[in-house]
Amino acid sequence: MTDIEIEVVQLPHGAGLPLPSYQTAGAAGLDLLAAIPDNQPLHLAPGAYAMVPTGIALALPTGTEGQVRPRSGLAAKFGVTVLNAPGTIDSDYRGEVNVVLINHGKQLFSIDRGMRIAQLVIAPVATIGLRIVQHLDETARGAGGFGSTGAKSVNSASKG
Repeated sequence: MTDIEIEVVQLPHGAGLPLPSYQTAGAAGLDLLAAIPDNQPLHLAPGAYAMVPTGIALALPTGTEGQVRPRSGLAAKFGVTVLNAPGTIDSDYRGEVNVVLINHGKQLFSIDRGMRIAQLVIAPVATIGLRIVQHLDETARGAGGFGSTGAKSVNSASKG
């Protein structure tokens, strides 16, 4: 059962690759695949990043967005993640979906054709209107920012 049907174009360099898919019945994201040439892996040195093509373009419905998120396995095992996580695909964008990957690991990381490189989650988007006011309503938190809700910082927690 699907909640939303999305039109997809498989671009010539993505031909032969499976379309993004959910790996389990309860998965929130579809796995995006690398649409790079066969036998020409993309090598990411430690600290390097690259835009990896997926070989697909989507027509997302108005009122939705596509969120390009890291795959936890790549992050945990290799230190490879989506640089601008989550990347946003707007509903009016019709170009190729690309994924900006970065290697935070200590070893060279190779990306092969068809490798699962990221997840795509489709989410609703609310549009807002801004209205200038003189004061905002009071809350218990107030203007407290980073770390103000009681979490100990790494520095203070490690001072024993």
